[in-house]
Amino acid sequence: MNFPFGFGQKSSLLLIFFFHGIVFSFLLLRNGIINQNKSSKWLSLLLFLYAMYITPYMLGYANWYSEKLTREILFFVPFMQVLLIGPIVYFYTQSLLNKSFRLSKRDWQHFIPAFLYMIYSLIIFVTDKLVLDDYYFYADGRDKDLANWYQVTGLISMTFYLILSLRYYNSYKTLIFQKVSYADSILFQWIRNFMIAFLAILILRVVFFITNPDWGEFGSQFWHYIAFSFVFYYISLNGYSNAVKASVFNDINSKDATIFEEKEEEIIQEISEENDIEQWKQKLSALLTKDRVYENPKLNLSDVALALNTNTKVISSTVNSGFQMNFNDFINHYRIEAVKHKLEAGEHNTTTLLGIALDSGFNSKATFNRAFKKSTSLSPKDYIEKLS
Repeated sequence: MNFPFGFGQKSSLLLIFFFHGIVFSFLLLRNGIINQNKSSKWLSLLLFLYAMYITPYMLGYANWYSEKLTREILFFVPFMQVLLIGPIVYFYTQSLLNKSFRLSKRDWQHFIPAFLYMIYSLIIFVTDKLVLDDYYFYADGRDKDLANWYQVTGLISMTFYLILSLRYYNSYKTLIFQKVSYADSILFQWIRNFMIAFLAILILRVVFFITNPDWGEFGSQFWHYIAFSFVFYYISLNGYSNAVKASVFNDINSKDATIFEEKEEEIIQEISEENDIEQWKQKLSALLTKDRVYENPKLNLSDVALALNTNTKVISSTVNSGFQMNFNDFINHYRIEAVKHKLEAGEHNTTTLLGIALDSGFNSKATFNRAFKKSTSLSPKDYIEKLS
């Protein structure tokens, strides 16, 4: 059976993005299987759904709605799974930030709306093709995937899951700043860029809803799908690039997986407010001043608790209540003081500024610059000039 494909300007442009989406989806799936990377598998599924999202318009502009057989393929195959995209984004975010993430029984409820739409699509197919052998649901000749109620519901769903993803990311940020001294290394940029790109898709959707008075007309939606395709391509390219680099991040995060899931069961030790906190403040200050444990670039809460023969709860409470800081800022404070001491001693005249920062416990130039400016309100170079 020969299925016609009209290679016009619109269909060909969408075909390019569709093809790239399918390729990147396959590459990410392969990466996920080989490296046992769950986040790559979730992103692979998301890119596949994005490719399917533009399929009705790509094929529609290629004249598939003009022939009976191809029109029925578009009618009865639910290409657009807009109620599935949001949950996949949410689970991709979780798998990206938590390498031990796996779906729980409760998580499956997020797929109920998409499952109900699949049942709805099946009912349409059975009624129109197998029972009546005539268009009943499709009497108006319009594809149900493109119905305004379905597209608006999908927009609401995706907005809801973006909010859930942002909340999860913010909780993650709070947690790691309390647990490790190298939080900036874990707060990698891709997850922020991904959420911005996903937000851009939703904003584009709203803008085209508002500015296009003929939204229900098939031909009037081309520019929305082209704009969507560019964002889709950005997510594909950068998402795959991030997955390829993920092995480095996995080495860092593999150590932290147990840190983030600690149950504090190993030691039962209470810390009362006034006296105990003062005692632990002195012990903590002595450890950092004498042993200079802050020079360890991968220092975490468990390391400090082990050195003081206590648990992470005591150290966390001491840092939060006694010093009014989170653990990351607390350790960076000592690192900054060490850098300042070396600068005042003139070490920058014999070694590089980055070398001084690394010797003081920082693991990158960017992290050092941010922490230094946050602490002193000056860049390292401005601070040196001030000293001079």
